[in-house]
Amino acid sequence: MKFKFDNIRKSFVRVFGGSVLTEDFFLKNMRFVIAIVLVMFLFISHRYKVLQQMAEIEKLQQELRDAKYESLTISSSLTEASRQGEIERRIEEAGLELKVTNEPVYYLDK
Repeated sequence: MKFKFDNIRKSFVRVFGGSVLTEDFFLKNMRFVIAIVLVMFLFISHRYKVLQQMAEIEKLQQELRDAKYESLTISSSLTEASRQGEIERRIEEAGLELKVTNEPVYYLDK
């Protein structure tokens, strides 16, 4: 048990002490390590931008749905208000003395 703990402690001190970075392997591959770190940062930033854009798209789609429902509501109320029976009812409520004619419409030619 003492042997394993000693190896773990030495590895821990070696990695966090900074001596790993001065080894030959890391010095030879430093460009590669830096490139990998840069690519990781690019992926993380790209993912963040994509998540922001997806949230914006969802918000805009919800606004579009709301606008469609509002448009349908207004359209149906306008259709109801423009029916002949509804117009006649409103004329009576307003106290206007207008009547529906039973005679057909005549067109005069020039």
